[in-house]
Amino acid sequence: MAKRYEKVSDDLRRRIESGEYAPGDRLPAETTLVTEYKVSLPTLRQALAALQTEGLIEKRHGRGNFVRKPRQRAERSNLRHQWEKDRARADLRERSSTGATERDTGLTIKQLAFHAEYEQIEASAELAAALNIEPGAAVLRRTYRTRSVNEDEPLNVARSYIPYEIAAKNPDLLDAGQEPWPGGTMNQLHTVGIEIDRVEEVVAARPPTSEEIEELGLMPGVAVMDVRKTLYDISGRIVEVADVVLPGDRYVVKCVTPLERW
Repeated sequence: MAKRYEKVSDDLRRRIESGEYAPGDRLPAETTLVTEYKVSLPTLRQALAALQTEGLIEKRHGRGNFVRKPRQRAERSNLRHQWEKDRARADLRERSSTGATERDTGLTIKQLAFHAEYEQIEASAELAAALNIEPGAAVLRRTYRTRSVNEDEPLNVARSYIPYEIAAKNPDLLDAGQEPWPGGTMNQLHTVGIEIDRVEEVVAARPPTSEEIEELGLMPGVAVMDVRKTLYDISGRIVEVADVVLPGDRYVVKCVTPLERW
């Protein structure tokens, strides 16, 4: 038998899904809902908390409860890597026409806002092991945040690590002002004579940190996916490691494995 708060949340969910309360609308005051549903304030707040956990509503301090606007969705497929490699040697016009995030979201370049930060760091023991370099070696760390122009929070946060000696072969690769780079990392590495042979990705789910909750605008109960991406060149050398944090309420990860025919 459904509990009282569940009956309230079920009815409010129905009203939201039917469009009675549209995205961005403020729900009636809690005192009004208490009277309407003939429940106590703690019961009502339990119902509202359930809807907030589902991502249907959000509580704004001092303003009330609002129907949450749908977030931009994205599908990250492993087929993106071959697509990126195929474009690495294309002309500038083709490379500038679209990118991997546009492919993932279906948005256009004009519908996305992009931000990049570059800095030189020393490789920690963990990072050095991942890149197969000596601890303390110079590394170019690049942090990328891309968001829909209609949203305040980024779709994801990506941190890329390239051995500095590789990036330094082309001074443009050390300049964040060159971003967004047409053709992405595959083309950047192509400019210094590197062809990517394979991409390995390891995906793990975990609770977000407090910083990630704030930066990504996560609702309570939403997990994130960690993607550790490793790029190998045709000699087997590791040329980039990237850590990408994907919000669980915005991303699905699609894996497609083409099989050779008999």
